[in-house]
Parts: sequence; C-alpha cells; structure tokens
Amino acid sequence: MLKGTSFNTKEKLKSKKLFEHLFTEGKSIKSFPIKLLYAQCDFEDVPIKVGVVAPKKKFRNAVHRNRIKRLMRESYRLNKHLLFNNVEGNFAFLFLYLGNKMPNANEVEKAMVGLLETFLKKVSHEKMDQ
Repeated sequence: MLKGTSFNTKEKLKSKKLFEHLFTEGKSIKSFPIKLLYAQCDFEDVPIKVGVVAPKKKFRNAVHRNRIKRLMRESYRLNKHLLFNNVEGNFAFLFLYLGNKMPNANEVEKAMVGLLETFLKKVSHEKMDQ
C-alpha cells in the first residue's frame, strides 16, 4: 500500500451536525451514478472528512448497500491524493449513490475521479471570485 493512501477513523464523517449541515447548506456536484455534497467546515485534525451513503429504498439488502459503500470508500481512498495536494481549507464530503443497479468498481472509480476533478475546478473558481 502506498504511503498516505489510508482511510482512517479521523477522516470519516460521523457527526450528525455535519450531516445535517451538508444536507441543508452544502453544495452539490453530480457525476452519475454518484453525487457529492460538500461544505467548508472547521476541524483541525484532517483537511477532509468523508461519508458515503447508499439508499435503502433502492437497495433493500444490506449486503448490497454495504458493497456499494465499500466500492465508494475504496475509490475515494485511491484517488484522494488529487485533493490533498490541491485544496486549501477544511471540507466535509458526502458521497451519495444515485444509481438503480449494482455498480462495478470501474464505474464507481470513473465517477469518483470526475467528481473530485470537478470539485477542484469549482473550488478554485470560487476562490478566484472572492
């Protein structure tokens, strides 16, 4: 495993307050089949905290939901180096799975990379506008 490609407990989004903040005031980006909700926050330990969600309404079996979440976490873990080198400030991320069928790793990976690149472009433009 490469150094810096872990996804440890400190990086996981667990706070109910932050989840609510993301849903009420967070901005969103879509790259089917994943949607990213993000908001700038202030926490000291890590620059980005991440949560993943798979809908119970579309995937009744917990096994399927857990598989989707595992794929999204792994895809984020492998591509988070794109963010950590290029983002200033602290953010909370929430990845929502929007698809109706079970994805494969390639679909999730492609969508994740697209989302992270779009996020970087959007944040850099917002920073320039200020």
